[in-house]
Amino acid sequence: MLEAPGRPALVRSAAVLLLKALNVAALLLLVLIFAMPFVWMLSTSLKTLPETMIFPPEWIPRNPVWSNYASAWQTGPFLHYITNSAVISVSILLLQMLTIIPASYAFARYRFVGSGFLFSLVMVTLMIPTQLIFLPVYLELSAFKLLNTHLGLILPFASSAFGIFLLRQAFRQIPEELVEASRLDQAKEWKIIIRIMVPMVKPVLVTFALFSFIAHWNDYFWPLVMTTNETARTLPIGIAKIREVEGGGTWNILMAGNVILVAPILAAFFLAQKHIIKAFVYNGVK
Repeated sequence: MLEAPGRPALVRSAAVLLLKALNVAALLLLVLIFAMPFVWMLSTSLKTLPETMIFPPEWIPRNPVWSNYASAWQTGPFLHYITNSAVISVSILLLQMLTIIPASYAFARYRFVGSGFLFSLVMVTLMIPTQLIFLPVYLELSAFKLLNTHLGLILPFASSAFGIFLLRQAFRQIPEELVEASRLDQAKEWKIIIRIMVPMVKPVLVTFALFSFIAHWNDYFWPLVMTTNETARTLPIGIAKIREVEGGGTWNILMAGNVILVAPILAAFFLAQKHIIKAFVYNGVK
């Protein structure tokens, strides 16, 4: 006959179940904390103006007002803002990929005089806020007649110190033997980068691309100080103008505009989430 499990085994099983339950509860709490602002934004965007003033607030609109989105869209040239944001964000990302990949490869695989010092300089730039250097950059762009242009909003971000650091760490995890074998096969350096290194760090690249896209899609400060008309202004500037057009208290219209702003970011995140997870668990090839 099978013996009944002893008391210590039951206690251990109960402790394991309790820890799992606490873990699930903690995860659900985190999801709730991070999801609540988005849910509230979506809920408010579908309310009438009087409903936004109700206390205690109601999470579910009684009669969803979809026309709030049309009202937000009509406050300015939103299609123009979205086009500018897309062109600027994607162009910055492409330029960053062209610069950070070879720079990261050089820092990861080559030892030359001053390499450590140069990498330290790259890291120091991470500590300098954008607001601290905008004035000299503004004056330089003004001297080259690049204010109110797409190029003026793209060139200052043509590279990324964070991207170089992130990609360098990923490249260093790739075994040197793979690179040496490719060199023995007389592969050129650019082929090694494109055909071996980049595919192996694809999750890291996708993660950085998402971070970069979100940062520049949401950027409000730089387009604000570098533009004086609608020529190159982006979507965050357009959203801010809703308060001027509709008035400061029209939270339902303002939240509808914010939903329009956030929607492409959420779509990009859901498309890239698998690569983001892989990037965080990436340990190189063993």
